[in-house]
Amino acid sequence: MKTFNIAVIPGDGVGQETVPAAWRVLELAGQLSNAFAVRSHVFDWSCAYFQRHGHMMPENGLDLLKPFDAIFLGAVGFPPVPDHVSLWGLLLPIRRGFDQYINLRPIKLLRGITSPLCGYHPGDIDFVVIRENTEGEYSNSGGRLRVGTPQEVVVQNSVFTRFGTERVIRYAFNLARASRQSLTSATKSNGINFSMPFWDEVFQEVGEEYPDVKQVLYHIDALAAYFVTRPQTFDVVVGSNLFGDILTDLGAAIQGSIGIAASANINPEGQYPSMFEPVHGSAPDIAGKGLANPIGQIWTAKLMVDHLGFPDVGANILEAIERALEKGHKTPDLGGTDSTQSVTEAVMTELRHLYPPL
Repeated sequence: MKTFNIAVIPGDGVGQETVPAAWRVLELAGQLSNAFAVRSHVFDWSCAYFQRHGHMMPENGLDLLKPFDAIFLGAVGFPPVPDHVSLWGLLLPIRRGFDQYINLRPIKLLRGITSPLCGYHPGDIDFVVIRENTEGEYSNSGGRLRVGTPQEVVVQNSVFTRFGTERVIRYAFNLARASRQSLTSATKSNGINFSMPFWDEVFQEVGEEYPDVKQVLYHIDALAAYFVTRPQTFDVVVGSNLFGDILTDLGAAIQGSIGIAASANINPEGQYPSMFEPVHGSAPDIAGKGLANPIGQIWTAKLMVDHLGFPDVGANILEAIERALEKGHKTPDLGGTDSTQSVTEAVMTELRHLYPPL
């Protein structure tokens, strides 16, 4: 049985509650399956750390993280530290420093949850969004001139490289080929006249190598509407950094709550550790109250288990989540009255039922 060393960063707000909860599920899954063990090293990097030290993580933070098999992150951001300071001080340096160019976010209507979209049932909504994660619209390129004057000028540059664009599109094509052979690309080439036509060209060029995969290009505004009006038609969706970010928050909404949304920041080549984080953010309004939904973090743990090479165990974690939801164990964001702890306990109970003693 292999032991994995995991860097754990609970971060801010509800991350301090959901990460320990999900870690309990992760440890239990390893024990019950007898497939793996996990050893944690907790880093207290957060906005509180920033207030004490003036930075979100030490200068050698990436060197400290590099030896680990994976990174398990909670949430980043908390007042009064500005969001751009917390984001650019911790999350983005890890994503880029470790070349985690794939951001994978599953969109799935789980059993036990009612979608805000009328007429949809579990199984109807089940697709994956692949977001380019290291360049595009979130590139650190631009500046401000004449700050504070009536003539102030702000320039924010998007950077799209052929290397970066092709590798994320190719990853999405391979994922679609292994799924239901359908890939949708998000674009806006009718309004953004350099980067988006380039994106479309690369999509079409790479697509020539995948004649077995259905290929569709949609403008981002139409695609957002289709997420609402016909989400059942999607298999794999690929988009740039900004488009993927926005689409996946919408995807979380149609699956019932952003509190259950999971994601993986992947370096497919394994040169660096990949990082796993829920999408919900630090939720300062409910932090410390025991109301945070742990499912996003637990589902994120499932993605990490998949990445480490145990998809069967990951499938059982998701099955345990769904069984707990079907029995009515829900936090307030899903219309229930359960606490973070009680939902976690319910998932662990269902996981034990999936691994009966010999």
